[in-house]
Amino acid sequence: MVTGGQVHDSQVVEEILNTPRSPLAVTADKAYDSEKVRQQIKDEGALPIIPSRYTALKKAYCPKRIYRRRHKIENFFCRIKDWRRIATRYDKLARNYLAATTLIGALDQVVSPDPNVPE
Repeated sequence: MVTGGQVHDSQVVEEILNTPRSPLAVTADKAYDSEKVRQQIKDEGALPIIPSRYTALKKAYCPKRIYRRRHKIENFFCRIKDWRRIATRYDKLARNYLAATTLIGALDQVVSPDPNVPE
């Protein structure tokens, strides 16, 4: 899903969670730390893995072992930003931008396979 630059992702959580199979867990960063987002995730039957902000009065449960795996996704986004077309969003249409990110994601898998999988 591609949203406009002025739209925060937490505003479209419900649409993102609308999938054929409900997830077991949803991992997000501190920007998603709100009761509304957590409740939407729980309503889908998933475990919200979102660390609390440091200013939160009541700290929410967040298993560190699972949250640490999130870095793989962050690393992927850092790698696709090496492609100038993605970093600057030259495409005017969301479908073209989504197609370019999909193509780059496929190329990334081919060029740099998972080091944990033996060849």
